[in-house]
Amino acid sequence: MNKKYDVIVVGELNVDLILNKIDGFPEIGKEKLAAEMTLTLGSSSAIFASNLSALGAEVAFLGKIGKDQFGELVMESLRRKGVHTELIIQDEKLNTGATIVLNYDEDRAMITHAGAMEHLTLHDITAGKLSLARHLHFSSYFLQPGIRKDVGALFALAKRQGLTTSFDMQWDPAEKWDMDYGNILPSVDIFFPNKQELIELTGRVNMKEALHALGKTNTIVVKMGSEGSVLWKDGQDFSLPAFLNNEVVDAIGAGDSFNAGFIFKYVSGAPLEECQRFGNLCGAVNTTAAGGTTAFTNYRDVLKIARERFGYEE
Repeated sequence: MNKKYDVIVVGELNVDLILNKIDGFPEIGKEKLAAEMTLTLGSSSAIFASNLSALGAEVAFLGKIGKDQFGELVMESLRRKGVHTELIIQDEKLNTGATIVLNYDEDRAMITHAGAMEHLTLHDITAGKLSLARHLHFSSYFLQPGIRKDVGALFALAKRQGLTTSFDMQWDPAEKWDMDYGNILPSVDIFFPNKQELIELTGRVNMKEALHALGKTNTIVVKMGSEGSVLWKDGQDFSLPAFLNNEVVDAIGAGDSFNAGFIFKYVSGAPLEECQRFGNLCGAVNTTAAGGTTAFTNYRDVLKIARERFGYEE
C-alpha cells in the first residue's frame, strides 16, 4: 500500500543554544566566556527527522511547540530539511522548549526548559495520522510527561495500523529510570539505547547482562560512540567498529544521526547489518560539522564526506 510518508516522528521539539570553546566549567558566582555561540534546531527527535529527511526519506513530524519565535525557528528549520510539518501542533498558550548546551570536546552539559514538549499527549495522535506512514519513531521518553504513561499504547496502536516501529528513550534527567519496558518493548521493532542508558534502565552491571535482561524477542541496537555499536537479535550480538573521526567538531546529535542512518536503510528493506553499518557511518559524519544537522544536506553529499573522511564505499 502506498503511504504519504516513509516515517512519522513523534517526539519533543525545542531549540538549542550551543556554546563552544568555553574557558572552563561553570562555577557558582563566577562567569565563564564562550568564544562561539550557535542558535539552532534542537531535540533528539528533530535532529533524527531532519537528517533522515536529508538522506532522502519522506518524513513527517508530530509534536507540540509554542506559537513564538523559537517555534517559528523550529518550523522553518524542519521545512528547510524537507520535513513535513503539517501535523505539528502550535499552542499560543505554551512556550517552545530550549536547551543550553555547553560543549567540552566530545562531551557536553545541558540545561533544558521543556516548555510545550511536556504537553503532547496520546489524544493528539490518532490512528488516522499514524496510518499515513510506514514507520513510527519515538524519542526522549523521559522529557515528555504528557505522553509517557501511554508510550506502550502508542506503539501498540502503530503496530495495529501496520507500521514498523523504533524507540530511543534517551537519558533520564532525574536518573530514576522509571520506565515499564516490559509493556513498551513488545511493540518496538528497533530499540536504540546507548550503552550507559541500557545499563541504567535494567540495573545490571554490564551491557551483556543488560541485554539478557531485556530478553530475546527485540532487536536492540546499542550505540557506543567511538567504540561503534552492538546489534542484539534473537539472543545473539553483532559488533561493528566505529568510523573514527580524528577531528571532531562536536558530537551533538551523533546518536540521533546513527538512528537516522539505521532507519533510512531499514525502511528500504536492507539487512540489519547493513542498517547498522550505515548508522555507524552517519554517526561519524555528524561529528564533522557543528550542531547535529549541518553535515546532512543530501544523500550525495553525505556519501562524499563518507568517502573523503572515512574511506567509505557503498
